Amino acid sequence: QVQLVESGGGLVQAGGSLRLSCAASGRTFSRFDMDWYRQAPGKEREFVAGISWSGSSTNYADSVKGRFTISRDNAKNTVYLQMNSLKPEDTAIYYCNGHVVLVGIGYDYWGQGTQVTVSS
Repeated sequence: QVQLVESGGGLVQAGGSLRLSCAASGRTFSRFDMDWYRQAPGKEREFVAGISWSGSSTNYADSVKGRFTISRDNAKNTVYLQMNSLKPEDTAIYYCNGHVVLVGIGYDYWGQGTQVTVSS
């Protein structure tokens, strides 16, 4: 069992920065691919950024490329999302997701989310 806890959200002005963290419990964190998703009011949850278990591969939604950076520290069981040049349209609840297939069984975990609000 893995538990994910996000932190670092808050209120920031447009053009500002925030760094989200997702702390994971469990010994198998380093084997999980990790993603960040977000959900704005009245909209579906959307993919923001992802990082492979080793950290060697990352990918981003077009809307955040060049502004957001995902990273991880497996020694600390933590994944990060550095968000720069924030825009009002980045306002959403941000969720951390971890997923892996172990011995043919898929595992998928979500955090409770952290609110990010960008004022214009």
